[in-house]
Amino acid sequence: MSAMRLYAARPLSGIWASHAGRPALAPASRFCRANTRSPSLDRLAETIVLARFQQRRLQSTSGGSKRPPEFSQPPKPSLKLLFQALRQSLSLRPLVGAFRGQSFRKLYRQSPEELVIAIVLLSGISVIVVYVAYTYFNYFQAEQFTRFPPDVAKSMRRALYYSNYSLDPKLALKYYKMALEQCDRNGIDPFSDGVLGIKIQLAAWLEKLGSYQNSIDVLEVLLRDCQTWVDKMEQTARSGLIDKAGNLIEAPKPPQKKEESSDAEEEVPENLWAKRTRVLGKMVGISVKLGELYADEHVLKSDAAGERLVWAVETVLKELQRRQTEGVKEGEGDWMSPEQIGGALEALANHYESKSQHYLAAPLYLQALTLSPPKSCHTAVLMNNLAISLAQQPVAVPGGMGVAGSKDQVQPTRASLLASARSWALQAHATGSKVTGDDRTEECDEACAVALCNLGEIAAMSGDMEEAKSKFKQSLSLSRRIGFAPGVTQAEDGLAAASIKIPPRSS
Repeated sequence: MSAMRLYAARPLSGIWASHAGRPALAPASRFCRANTRSPSLDRLAETIVLARFQQRRLQSTSGGSKRPPEFSQPPKPSLKLLFQALRQSLSLRPLVGAFRGQSFRKLYRQSPEELVIAIVLLSGISVIVVYVAYTYFNYFQAEQFTRFPPDVAKSMRRALYYSNYSLDPKLALKYYKMALEQCDRNGIDPFSDGVLGIKIQLAAWLEKLGSYQNSIDVLEVLLRDCQTWVDKMEQTARSGLIDKAGNLIEAPKPPQKKEESSDAEEEVPENLWAKRTRVLGKMVGISVKLGELYADEHVLKSDAAGERLVWAVETVLKELQRRQTEGVKEGEGDWMSPEQIGGALEALANHYESKSQHYLAAPLYLQALTLSPPKSCHTAVLMNNLAISLAQQPVAVPGGMGVAGSKDQVQPTRASLLASARSWALQAHATGSKVTGDDRTEECDEACAVALCNLGEIAAMSGDMEEAKSKFKQSLSLSRRIGFAPGVTQAEDGLAAASIKIPPRSS
């Protein structure tokens, strides 16, 4: 019997060890087998090859020896390939494809929370981008800035920023003054709408800060400068130095640097008469504003307020009369609109009303009412003002003059004045109730509440307490519904007075 032998001295790399007395197999190199090599041996061989490759790459190239061909630099990609790669990297197709059909549903099933957060973030970023673009084109590129040269526009942006957003009065005042100085250096007409607008904006900003006297000083200086120019221009016209076209005779105006405008069309040059109309209209508005500031509770200069308001109304009426007698000059343009004229009349009437000079206020309210649009909320306000002015009208006015200001006119009786006042109050309520659509504002509701309260007061002054209580209750209900606090207070006071049969004190 053959004995079992062990082949321990044979290398394992060339044979397979025997098992259970079986003879050892012949070397594997003599047979064709598939996938019999160990994976670990393959990785070891790859590692050896890679190490040899790296060693060859790290060999020294000093001494002028040339690199082998296999280690030459790769060719540079062409610009066309670079642009294609850039376009593919910036393409939104993968993002859009992710939100389509099966892809979107798959993403939602895999991570619904992350998908919702991503959508919210994208929506928020889109809103911010749209808002920034809208703000830029509607604020920084607005006509109020583009009409000025770049340096003036820059100063105005900073002035408005420090006066409206990041409140800093010192810096705001600095940039307002800088803008005016830059306008002067750029040769901009000091009586142009742009420069006048900067000064008016400065006065409004000072009023907002509570610096009423400084605001008044700015407007007074501006009004005086405008008056000086208008007087000089009118004196030139009386001297015959202005031709029919509204230009100086034999003294052509030197070319001035025009204000930059975003309009592509060339503007028609403004002659002296057109400039006078524009400046005079600004003066009327400034004078009315000065009247309001002088009458403010922080200033309380009633006489100065009356002077400015009277001047404004007289200037409006004188200009209307001049145009009727002399006619409209070449290029002079239209005078103030009916609403603007009515505003000046109403401001003076309010001044007289505050001084209990109802016989002077009533005619002005009536004239302002004729210039107001028939279907507007403010017309109802004027009717209310006229009604209460007539109700408080004294029967015998100073100087023996009637309501219309004529000595020959028959003096009205108390009953006729109250009847007229009631009629105007009823018209105020009807007008405020009829206004609809975009023309209707909260002023209409307030005018209706005031009209009902006025009707209650007029009824109480006439001795009809039941009618007075009824109107006061209606006014109280409407004032509460619309949140009109002054109407609630007035109606409650009137109702309390009517309940004890004491006529309420008219305001």
